[in-house]
Amino acid sequence: MFSRRNLSLAAGMAAAVALTAGALIASTATASVGAQPGDPAPGFTAMNSYGEQVSLADFAGKTVVLEWTNDGCPFVRKHYTRPPGNMQALQADAAANDVVWLTVISSATGKQGYADGDRANQLTEDRHAAPAHVILDPSGTLGRLYDAKTTPHMFIVAPDGVLAYQGAIDSEASASSGDIEGATNYVSAALASLAAGESVDPASTKPYGCSVKY
Repeated sequence: MFSRRNLSLAAGMAAAVALTAGALIASTATASVGAQPGDPAPGFTAMNSYGEQVSLADFAGKTVVLEWTNDGCPFVRKHYTRPPGNMQALQADAAANDVVWLTVISSATGKQGYADGDRANQLTEDRHAAPAHVILDPSGTLGRLYDAKTTPHMFIVAPDGVLAYQGAIDSEASASSGDIEGATNYVSAALASLAAGESVDPASTKPYGCSVKY
């Protein structure tokens, strides 16, 4: 039989072990840098704005673009403002070239940019956007899987399932739509390289924008 003192010590040790395990888990999550260009793109199954399941595996053999968004972020608005409608033009070009465009909303419930299915669909209509799907990720599971840091943060998966690009949409880290015309668009350049069977260069850039509202 354990004495009360032994029981107390055992309970304390168990709590310490639990705290240590929790700290290790938190540390691992914080240290995660997500997939890097050249790595297999993390697979996922998520819900779209119409309540349908969408998996990365559904698009095997195709180029896939993942765009993290938050309609309240001025850096996102920069690329959706019409004119010039930069994001919409990229989405339309992608669709015309059989590239799958997935817009991802990882804002948590109650935070800036959060959207349920109805709101997400209304945003798509109001902005004349043309993604293949809008993925709802209020838990942040998909965002953390890819280590999405900003809105926008762009990822491109090559037809062979390898991550070909991650980073900024373009070279001008501003919230002004007037800076779009003179910028180097990394996304369109990466897509052109993949279509030509060439390696993507640069394959990684520093994303800019608002922090993802996990």
